[in-house]
Amino acid sequence: MSLGGGGGGGAMQQIQEQMQALEQEKQAIQAEIQNIREEQGEIDEAIEAIETLESGSTVQVPIGGDAYVRAEIQDMDEVVVTLGGGYAAERNSDGAIESLERKKETLDDRIAELEAEIETVEEETEDLEAKAQQAQQQQMQQMQQMQQQDDE
Repeated sequence: MSLGGGGGGGAMQQIQEQMQALEQEKQAIQAEIQNIREEQGEIDEAIEAIETLESGSTVQVPIGGDAYVRAEIQDMDEVVVTLGGGYAAERNSDGAIESLERKKETLDDRIAELEAEIETVEEETEDLEAKAQQAQQQQMQQMQQMQQQDDE
């Protein structure tokens, strides 16, 4: 009788490692989706601030290191919005809101792409689970055959 378990053990270990790698990939994708949703929340807050603040309002402005200074808004029609790629542009409040809404739509598209990736990873995991079950059944059959041979 072989102590190696009929040679199926290595295949099972390989399948388990692949499944673990897929689970890690899925978790990384989910974390990226969470980060994007947080960014969308920040965009929503910015849009709300642009819509509600008026010239002359006092706000807390971050200056880094978790420190803030009190500042007065001089003109709400001068809002600087990042465009991506290290570029920013000055917009009036309506233009700033439009830019932020477009950015949110782009992030929505990215979330949809990532969710599709999760579906693919889940399908691959299901395929591996089926292979693992099949390998386990083959291993059991081999062990039964070896047991029958030993009994003869």
